[in-house]
Amino acid sequence: MPAAILPALRARFGALVRELSKFGIVGSTAFAVDLTIFNVLLQSGSESLTAKTISTVIATTVAFLGNRFWTWRHRGHANMARQYVTFFLLNAVGLVIGLSCLAISHYGLGLIWPEFQSPLADNISGQLVGTAVGTLFRFWSYRRFVFGEVVVPDPIEPGIPAPSHRDAPAPAPQSVPPTAPPAVPRM
Repeated sequence: MPAAILPALRARFGALVRELSKFGIVGSTAFAVDLTIFNVLLQSGSESLTAKTISTVIATTVAFLGNRFWTWRHRGHANMARQYVTFFLLNAVGLVIGLSCLAISHYGLGLIWPEFQSPLADNISGQLVGTAVGTLFRFWSYRRFVFGEVVVPDPIEPGIPAPSHRDAPAPAPQSVPPTAPPAVPRM
């Protein structure tokens, strides 16, 4: 029995690794889009919060499209507008998780140890820890709430008879080349 379970576990783990890899590529691309657009808008004279809002909305849209049509294309997709709104809201929760890590480090631990109020500590807690924990939440929540379950055709269940040849449409007649008459043995 355990030998039968091993291939199924290996297949599930392989699928999870593929999803994680694609999710990482999509996220890296969205991060690059966010960073580029933010800096272009800043250089063109846009206000910081406006530039960040615009770049974040565009990057979130890029991430949604990449995840919907590549990372989780094999999952159910019922309503794109609902999926996008849910995706955006869960992305905001991921942002709050990252900001919480920064706040705990800077304002909580920083009151006890001033070293936690340095730019290095802020980058470690906000960019590294906060982004890592927020990304884990995003992966889990997108996979569970936004992109639904895997859509796999149901195999024929045991006990349910397979469709008979009588239920199938008749095949189109095919022309068959004439065959030679059978040979008659000579005596």
